[in-house]
Amino acid sequence: SDTRDRSITLATGSTTGRGLYIHVPFCHQRCHFCAFYLEIHHARAAEEFLGSLTTELRLYGEQRLFGSEPLQSVYFGGGTPTTLSAPQLATVLSAARETFGLQYEAEITVEAHPGSVTRDSLSHLRRAGFTRVSFGAESMNQLELDRVGRPGSPMSTVQMVTAARKAGFTDLNLDLMYGLPGQTIESWAASLRQIVDLAPTHLSCYALTVEEGTALQAAIRRGTVPAPDETLQNEMEDLAEDVLSRAGFTRYEISNYCRPGFASRHNQLHWTGGDYLGLGPSAQSYVAGRRFGNVSDLSMYNASLRTGALPVTASEQLTTADDACERLVFGLRLTEGITLGETGALAFSGLTGKVNELIGDDILERRGERVRLTARGRRYADTVAVALLASLEP
Repeated sequence: SDTRDRSITLATGSTTGRGLYIHVPFCHQRCHFCAFYLEIHHARAAEEFLGSLTTELRLYGEQRLFGSEPLQSVYFGGGTPTTLSAPQLATVLSAARETFGLQYEAEITVEAHPGSVTRDSLSHLRRAGFTRVSFGAESMNQLELDRVGRPGSPMSTVQMVTAARKAGFTDLNLDLMYGLPGQTIESWAASLRQIVDLAPTHLSCYALTVEEGTALQAAIRRGTVPAPDETLQNEMEDLAEDVLSRAGFTRYEISNYCRPGFASRHNQLHWTGGDYLGLGPSAQSYVAGRRFGNVSDLSMYNASLRTGALPVTASEQLTTADDACERLVFGLRLTEGITLGETGALAFSGLTGKVNELIGDDILERRGERVRLTARGRRYADTVAVALLASLEP
């Protein structure tokens, strides 16, 4: 059984430990909706990337960026991290452990496309120390997957969830999308029921968004694919909350649900102001109030590290006001919300004034000392973030 320490609480202003995010920039093909930085996987490119990643790890280790504080979580995202072999991923995890150290029973997640793993590779990853798998299921309807260029099948999701469990994984996330072309409330309900039957510990449900420059955007402009229907997406969001709550899941963040005790530690670092270091092309970091990001180009990433230089292209030390605003914005993503005191927002009249205005508009609400988005406000989380940031402008 899984005996990991799950004492980290939701929506607190402090987190224990630090996090490491590793961006693996490879996929076997690009889905129509995807706007993330990625490259099509080739063995030689993967080997060169791994060499660069090892150098990046070493350089940060020499800086002692986190001091003696070991990592609370390690998250391999992408792209599709499991385009790399299980031995390659295990080697990277071993290097991260040697460089930064890991807390006892740290959360170590790998994202995986169900078609990119096998029972043997999952067993290898579990033995190497990975504790959590996040499968990109997206839908349990084959036609819906085909319409957005998503490879694989619902059956492979079922098979690999079963394989992961047999390999010893007890912490399993599944990603789902709603508002897909041709998706109906009935087909969405069917996907939810099938996913619940797989008994994951965590679910992420994302509304389809049309990103600039994607194949999906081009198809919508040509009129060959309908644009997402916002009203229908709202109905699907409500249905997900109803179905999943009845099945024993708690909605702890706008897009995330978990069984008791299985909230994602990696996600919590982002939403509660924790420090995290991002490695790999396009990866973003937040350490000691400074935001910085890597170049979004694999060739430039490799070239920089060949010279012993970190591939950082943007870096900003946040002002006290900006940091308070960001902590508030991220904290409001949590369904429990956040107290203004733990964000530092009370020191800035513009922020507190905007909060009171949003409360009057039924976008935010107070529950004791906590402020959180209302059910209506969750529909406008991005708009709320923009409004709060604008309140700091002179």
